[in-house]
Amino acid sequence: MTQPEHDVLKAAQDNLWLHFTRHSSYQKSEVPTIVRGEGSYIYDIHGKRYLDGLAGLFVVQVGHGRGELAEAAAKQAQELAFFPLWSYAHPKAAELAQRLASLTPGDLNRVFFTTSGSEAVESAWKLAKQYYKLIGKPLKHKVISRQIAYHGTTQGALSITGIPAFKQMFEPLVPGSVRVPNTNHYRADETTGVPGMTPEEYGYWAAERVARAIEMEGPDTVAAVFAEPVQNAGGCFPPPPGYWQRLREICDEYDVLLVSDEVICAFGRLGTMFGGEKFDYVPDIITCAKGMTSGYSPIGAMIAHDRLFEPFKNGDEIFAHGYTFGGHPVSAAVALANLDIFEREDLLGHVTRNEPLFRATLESLKDDLPIVGDVRGSGYFWGIELVKDRDTKETFNAEESERLLRGFLSQALFDAGLYCRADDRGDPVIQLAPPLIAGPREFEEIGGILRSVLKEAWARL
Repeated sequence: MTQPEHDVLKAAQDNLWLHFTRHSSYQKSEVPTIVRGEGSYIYDIHGKRYLDGLAGLFVVQVGHGRGELAEAAAKQAQELAFFPLWSYAHPKAAELAQRLASLTPGDLNRVFFTTSGSEAVESAWKLAKQYYKLIGKPLKHKVISRQIAYHGTTQGALSITGIPAFKQMFEPLVPGSVRVPNTNHYRADETTGVPGMTPEEYGYWAAERVARAIEMEGPDTVAAVFAEPVQNAGGCFPPPPGYWQRLREICDEYDVLLVSDEVICAFGRLGTMFGGEKFDYVPDIITCAKGMTSGYSPIGAMIAHDRLFEPFKNGDEIFAHGYTFGGHPVSAAVALANLDIFEREDLLGHVTRNEPLFRATLESLKDDLPIVGDVRGSGYFWGIELVKDRDTKETFNAEESERLLRGFLSQALFDAGLYCRADDRGDPVIQLAPPLIAGPREFEEIGGILRSVLKEAWARL
């Protein structure tokens, strides 16, 4: 090991505060340190190569090492490195807003830039509250979201998040957030108490829980419903057929805004630019971030329906909310160049054409691995739920999950050359979301590593 490498590892150990990390894990070992990326692969400080099976964090859509995105950033930084969107515009933000508006479904034409997904969610809730006050419905402030759903870490976004363990240390949070069941059809029997529901029946049941929650809270107090096209936390819960259409009807009936949280799902992750195209619905607001620049520079956005902007067009009303780096010139330039790659390389078509093979590769793990209970997802966004007994769907208790995921799987998968996520924010799952440029060769490699490591995990159990 060279001295510079030693110094980096020591700095990571002594000074870096890692996000969502149990630091005790590194008391006797070095912090894994990634220094380079190329295509669908990343390399650590020792030169070992790993398949990036999570696209960084559901982010690097066009793959690592795209020189034209770095060049776009450098060119913009030389021309205009920074200027805020506080009562002023700059060309790249205006151009990007126009381009996003051309890609969104329906009349979602107003783009409010942020620097992250949490900030986009925060912005959407604040807009919903102010909008209803301005149109004479001041009591409408509550939001409804789904169990186990993750919507961010800022105080408002965390309040909408449905993962109790993430929230307990930061209570009290923003009041007015209500939880409903999610769309995990694999666990529908225990969720509903009604065995044997079809996906369509469960989708209607789950959507109706939103209606019941609105009625219970009082329709004159509920401002918005937040939901992801495919829910991330818990392991990639796709919507059952008809779910989004019924949700749209319910929101219209009670005058509640439908917010599609697409921080993960937008920009090709599902094979479409936005989730509404995949599942045939038009929300009132889209929140997005991650894949807009493929992670080459931070940016996020709240994209709102034209009617939500109406109260702010005339008079002295303002949306008293903003971020210093929202719509940053360099990030906006990178986002535009990123979208150029999407079009030139037909990444949406590539994901759509390869989705069946990716799914088949993961489902084939069921053939000889009893630990694989369910495989679910959409596009390039999949979860594998792990079980003790496939016939009864018996899951692991807390101690077993700790031993399985943190005690073995996370490290074993990484050691085998696959960076992905082993998670227990619901039942134990492995999540996979490779860069959108990945194809059959990468799928084969992912399948081979998973089969080998899961076989050893089952033997250990």
